[in-house]
Amino acid sequence: MDHTGSFPVKLYIYDLSRGLARRLSPAMLGKQLDGIWHTAIVVHGKEFFFSGEGINSCAPAGTPLGEPDAVVDLGSTEVPAEIFMEYLTSLAESTYRRDKYNLFEHNCNVFSNEVAQFLTGKKIPSYITDLPSEVMSTPFGQALRPLLDSFVINPGGNNVTGRR
Repeated sequence: MDHTGSFPVKLYIYDLSRGLARRLSPAMLGKQLDGIWHTAIVVHGKEFFFSGEGINSCAPAGTPLGEPDAVVDLGSTEVPAEIFMEYLTSLAESTYRRDKYNLFEHNCNVFSNEVAQFLTGKKIPSYITDLPSEVMSTPFGQALRPLLDSFVINPGGNNVTGRR
């Protein structure tokens, strides 16, 4: 195990709508959305994300979502794998338990943003973290809120705490 050095940190961005948001949002919401974003942090050779199953990991681009639509280089971290896994385990047992998942307020992008700041001091792009409030600011978003609140995104992967 390498305990020293710096490790690259990437943000994988997936459009869950596969381009539908871009095409349909002007008619449905009255504003342009470029995608419905799911994000993950890739560090130490794995992709980490928060879903309705809690904090999960897989090989990079190893979920059924396939290759990311975009990759943002967040720089590098000095945090070694063991310490990072301890950090994730503590998150998985507190703020990022599976029962804390909420599509709008507490989702994969909130997790990616927090983990990115822990690792690199950088936030993820604001167009991703601002998406829920943009949707909710429209009459359509307000009308769909009860339905959307019940949605849980589960792209697969293995739970980091080893529990299902």
